[in-house]
Amino acid sequence: MKTNQRESLTVDEISTLLRPFAELGEEQLADTLIYINLLLKWNARVNLTAIRGTKEIVWRHFGESFFAARYLLSEHDAISVADVGSGAGFPGLPIAMFAPQAQVTLIESQSKKIAFLNEVIRVLSLSNARVFSQRAETYPATARLVIMRAVEKFETVMPLATRLVEAEGRLALMIGNSQLEQAKSLVSDFTWHDPVAVPSSHSRIMLVGTKRVIVD
Repeated sequence: MKTNQRESLTVDEISTLLRPFAELGEEQLADTLIYINLLLKWNARVNLTAIRGTKEIVWRHFGESFFAARYLLSEHDAISVADVGSGAGFPGLPIAMFAPQAQVTLIESQSKKIAFLNEVIRVLSLSNARVFSQRAETYPATARLVIMRAVEKFETVMPLATRLVEAEGRLALMIGNSQLEQAKSLVSDFTWHDPVAVPSSHSRIMLVGTKRVIVD
């Protein structure tokens, strides 16, 4: 039996679906429901995600993103975060929802996706999130945590992302297990930690590296 792509969910159902990934508060769950409805509405006319089933969207996009937020940050972490190739806001916006003290920049160059990201930020009143509406290579700052998920042209974007990580900061990659060795081989100035399996997935992992300080 196929899942109805516009199946509506309650906050309690969303909480149950997300429980393997993260425990969320009432406000975070309510905001997640609003975000889901915005995504479904916009996706009918703008290609934001190829996933159409509502439950699948919760598992694949929100679950993985909140798992990253829980694993990488606490709600009190006041650090800078850059989400490279943010797309429909994953994982950057759920990170901003989970850790309100963090300052999250969504790096996205496609105009329709930028419009969607700004709409979600406005509707959810996410004062700790902003959109950088250009390509990653023109981003003028660095961040304590840089994260990438489902980015096209991985081998091209990876070196760009590493440049955005400040010294002793972290790079977090949400990738398939088959990409593990490729990811490690693309950069040399990071100390990689053991990969962590994403809950409810057979092949998805999170790989985190810390940028080493290069001493001349």
